[in-house]
Amino acid sequence: MTAPLSLSDFDFALPPELIAQHPAAERSGSRLLDGTGAAPIDRVFRDLPSLLNPGDLLVFNDTRVIKARLLGVKASGGQVEALVERVLPNHEVLMHLRASKSPKRGQHVRFGLSVEAAMAAGDGNGFEAEVLGRAGPEESLFHLRFPSDPQALLERFGHVPLPPYITHADDADDERRYQTVFAAKPGAVAAPTAALHFDQPLLDALAARGVEQARVTLHVGAGTFQPVRTENLAEHRMHSEWFEVGPDTVEAVARTRARGSRIVAVGTTTLRALESAALGGELRAGVGDTDIFITPGFRFRVVDALITNFHLPRSTLMMLVSALAGHAHVMALYQHAIAERYRFFSYGDAMLLRTTPEALAPQG
Repeated sequence: MTAPLSLSDFDFALPPELIAQHPAAERSGSRLLDGTGAAPIDRVFRDLPSLLNPGDLLVFNDTRVIKARLLGVKASGGQVEALVERVLPNHEVLMHLRASKSPKRGQHVRFGLSVEAAMAAGDGNGFEAEVLGRAGPEESLFHLRFPSDPQALLERFGHVPLPPYITHADDADDERRYQTVFAAKPGAVAAPTAALHFDQPLLDALAARGVEQARVTLHVGAGTFQPVRTENLAEHRMHSEWFEVGPDTVEAVARTRARGSRIVAVGTTTLRALESAALGGELRAGVGDTDIFITPGFRFRVVDALITNFHLPRSTLMMLVSALAGHAHVMALYQHAIAERYRFFSYGDAMLLRTTPEALAPQG
């Protein structure tokens, strides 16, 4: 019997210069590594229509990234950096908060465009939020109440929540490019990055090819960047994310299955939403939270193929793509991508994978 895979099996050496700091000049001009066959094929992302068949179904995540990063100060003058994880009813939020000394329940934090702006008086220079306490797994999050609509305050005073491996401060180009062209439902604190490669001409070309489209929503949380700290994968606890799969998407998947065509998930977030909604055995419409952790041995009930970017070493997303396409195959594709100087992570290039027959759940 083959020994179960452990954390170190998903490690690889990545030259730091391959971590993309800015997007490609054109969305669909990124490179695309075709990993659907035994040998990798180097392509350009706008080649995608030729790799899909009429009748295939592309499923996108239509979440919208909010300006979730906030800078501010405590009443004592201590600096605070925060990342909103989830917006709750009644003007409340859950957030990650970093400070030299954590604020306590009942204290206030003033957030603004910058620390300097937050220290200034006046409504035009930030807003005050009340600390309600701690929340989340191991009380890792802070629970705050904002003075008014959090979405409006974040749009006015927040910053684009660029991933930690992108080193420049967010700018106007990030506001446009760290967002899909079809983003609709605010709530994500990280972009569904595989979908960043799609522009309107490519979507039109796919439609002309006869490729259908459907939508799900999964609000990507900051936990997507949290490292796995246990060598034994069974001991890792996934973060929870809100998702919705609507009846129209369930019907589109059923039609695609009936005609023998493929369901292609655009991004791991879309895949996680679809497979979460099918954990009961068949895909069902619904809304909820998911902490699904997909590792080799998982049986996919919905997804036949996946478009995805290149992921961090030792990450849960490396485990997900290995579960779908096979561990040895994925690791070989990554070595090819490194040798061919593909660009990695959120602003990087993409790959197309197919689900191995062994990873598919029997259709009944």
